Amino acid sequence: MELVGVRVELPSSAPIVLLRETGPNGRLLPIFIGGPEATAIALAMDDVETPRPMTHDLFKSVLDVLAVTVQRVVVTKVEDKTFFAELELDGSDGIRSVSSRPSDAIALAVRTGTPIFVEESVLAKAGYTVPEDEDGESGNEEQVLEEFRDFIDSVNPEDFES
Repeated sequence: MELVGVRVELPSSAPIVLLRETGPNGRLLPIFIGGPEATAIALAMDDVETPRPMTHDLFKSVLDVLAVTVQRVVVTKVEDKTFFAELELDGSDGIRSVSSRPSDAIALAVRTGTPIFVEESVLAKAGYTVPEDEDGESGNEEQVLEEFRDFIDSVNPEDFES
């Protein structure tokens, strides 16, 4: 998956992180997140250094000191409007999975350059396909974001229920 960005969509003012599938389907996955996590992701995407480490910066520093690397982030499921994720950590005792909120996992992934994955079942349930134009292309990033904005204007968090 590719991290497209973080947006605050009106009228709900709900922060959303947007992931895009890198494969042939190119599905988008919007995940409603909290304000602090949206800020943390946006700051990391823009390479903004804060005067003091934010929580995700601290977590990265701790992992670095412990010689633990984040191998990958996986959004594993969506259940009752809530998304779940796991961090795959590689340390001296092997690879371990740790449960995480997707927003925290993504904020850490941006800081560590870690790839982000989404289970197919999550994409099937909550993914959004951008319509192709007459040339069979799904458009550039700005067109994708415009399509996403149109989609967000017509959707509520409740639409992601089972």
